[in-house]
Amino acid sequence: MSTPGPERVPSTVKVDKTSGQGKPPAGGAKPGGAKSGGTKPGGGKGKGAKGKPITPVKVSGGRNWGPIAVAAVVVLIAAGIIGYGVFASIKGGGSWEDRAAEIEGIVNYREQKNPAIDSQEHKDGPLTYVTNPPVGGAHNSSWQNCMGDVYPEPIANEHAVHSLEHGAVWVTYKQGLGADQVAKLQNRVEGKDYMLMSPVANLDKNVSLQAWGYQLKVDNADDDRIDQFIKDLRLNATKEPNAACSSGNTTTGPVAATAPGAGMGQQGS
Repeated sequence: MSTPGPERVPSTVKVDKTSGQGKPPAGGAKPGGAKSGGTKPGGGKGKGAKGKPITPVKVSGGRNWGPIAVAAVVVLIAAGIIGYGVFASIKGGGSWEDRAAEIEGIVNYREQKNPAIDSQEHKDGPLTYVTNPPVGGAHNSSWQNCMGDVYPEPIANEHAVHSLEHGAVWVTYKQGLGADQVAKLQNRVEGKDYMLMSPVANLDKNVSLQAWGYQLKVDNADDDRIDQFIKDLRLNATKEPNAACSSGNTTTGPVAATAPGAGMGQQGS
């Protein structure tokens, strides 16, 4: 009968879960030769060199409205300029009577159909007029020279009205008006055909402009309506187109009295 020997204890081998072998691979390498802290499967990097996440670059897909806005503004400005030009052309294309009617404060005595203003008779001697200064009516056979003449003293109404008949604009001012105001009026008249200028006694405004059948009174020689009146009525308001303004009377003062009935009934020119 044999004697049992000492009990045999099975040897144990510690198996590492990572390597599947008794010991981990030398150097701590992971299976497949991958280095610790290396790339993730698929080759993608998780973080940058310093461990900061990489910010993705945004690419704007929106429309650039700057040039479009500038182009729109340019188009609007151009349309405005063209529109104003058309309006001004239409407005400026009316008759001189229409343009004169737009002058604020102008009085159109032609509309009154007053024989005392509409008459074109030639009469000698002093005459009585409806308005001061007169804008039409019977007048002396000699016109006042109106080639840009500036008279320092009052002239005869009877001669001046004849100048209006020929298409002149007569610029008058109140006697005693300041020299600076008179100079501004003179600059508009002196040397210009179908223009004349003189002071008038007892004028109710500082400045009064006359064309045949029209009158404009203002307080100041700087008033822009003066220029508009001259532009629209000079030559246009004539009752005798192409009549001369030269070779007229150049004296100042009233006309001489004549015998009753002398020089009556002569018409025109």
